[in-house]
Amino acid sequence: MVAFSTANKDWQQRNYTGWGFNHGPYHLNKTEGPNKILVGGPENWHYGFNYSDWSLKNASFYVQDTLVFKYDPPTNNTGPHSVYLLPNLWSYIHCDLSQAKMLASPTQGGGNGFEFVLKSWQPYYFACGEHGGAHCKDGMMRFFVFPKLRGWHY
Repeated sequence: MVAFSTANKDWQQRNYTGWGFNHGPYHLNKTEGPNKILVGGPENWHYGFNYSDWSLKNASFYVQDTLVFKYDPPTNNTGPHSVYLLPNLWSYIHCDLSQAKMLASPTQGGGNGFEFVLKSWQPYYFACGEHGGAHCKDGMMRFFVFPKLRGWHY
């Protein structure tokens, strides 16, 4: 099963054509920013949680928002997790980590977690790279966001 999320829930209502217009359903966004967003909310970053669904339900994300990945360091009772940035949609769909960049190792998610700033207006594809991509493929530990530009609500 493959789940896709644009992480911009307004697109479901076909509100994706308002680039630069200030009329109709398109209006200036009232959000103050940037925001810190805990990936997975109280679930944090772990195997078996649907992060694609989470990102869709918790949209919208904006340029300069910070995603916080929290996960327990590996112990005898918990397996390792990590955070990878995948280069494109194909890699995301297939959980192909061969060209991915490790953002956070299995020990970096403890405490206050690992923080990643959405610096550009582009898609970001995230996945857990542990167990040869099994956490991505079988454990639903992947999602992507395409942050909006702050100031405009599409």
